[in-house]
Amino acid sequence: MTLKLSLQARGWQLMLPLAIAFLAFFVAPLGILFVVSGFADDKITQVGLKTWVSFLSDPFYWGVTGNTIKLGVLTVLATLLIGYPLAVVYMRASPRAQKILILIIIMPMLLSVVVRTFAWIVILGREGVINQTLLSLGLTATPLRLLQTEFGLIISLTQIELPLMVLPLISVMSRIDPSVHDASSALGASRWRTFFRVTVPLSLPGLIAGCTLVFASSTTAFISQSVIGGNRLVYLPLVVWQQSLVVYNWPLASVAAVTLLLSVMSCIILLNLVGRKSMRYLNV
Repeated sequence: MTLKLSLQARGWQLMLPLAIAFLAFFVAPLGILFVVSGFADDKITQVGLKTWVSFLSDPFYWGVTGNTIKLGVLTVLATLLIGYPLAVVYMRASPRAQKILILIIIMPMLLSVVVRTFAWIVILGREGVINQTLLSLGLTATPLRLLQTEFGLIISLTQIELPLMVLPLISVMSRIDPSVHDASSALGASRWRTFFRVTVPLSLPGLIAGCTLVFASSTTAFISQSVIGGNRLVYLPLVVWQQSLVVYNWPLASVAAVTLLLSVMSCIILLNLVGRKSMRYLNV
């Protein structure tokens, strides 16, 4: 009994530095954020809910919040549409081809987000690769407007966030026993039936993890949203930046930041609840 208590005490001692760092760099800033959002004026002298009331009663900010969530959902769908088949191809490839594919998947993560975002400006511009290809093929008579549009932003975010979708899927799919697929085929199931009734359910944990990472990252991707989207598209990270560093209205910036935090956390919790219920249904 004494030895057990001693080991528990040592465990707490080992966890203490991490707990202090967590409190100092995560909990404390969040606490300050919530406190500042409770002030009613930009001078941070009057305590009140005036800032919250003005934020929640303004249809503009409701639209910005909805557009932010919509951007995350569309990016998740786009990365899922590309990432899941890519993960399946990776699992069915030879070991040598898998090394090449994993290098291609990870390579974008080795570059800065700023570099990749500005590269997409060159690609999506009026004289960029996409427009020049469409013009040369005669598919369009005039260059398409891709920059400062939601469609162009989703294209760039899909490429930037794709590794966050593919890597969790590969990690989970690699642990699926190949004999399960063989058993499904031996019982007379076609490839598509095996895919939807065996592969997809067993890869659901990686699917949920990938969707969570992509959604959280794309909704808070300030650099991509401001550079690709420009001033035509307004999302919550841009509101936080404008109110804190341009207008210097820290209470309103804090309210927008808390709203972004709560919105993203709510969607992630909802996604995990749906995933857990799906797993329980599949287990039954």
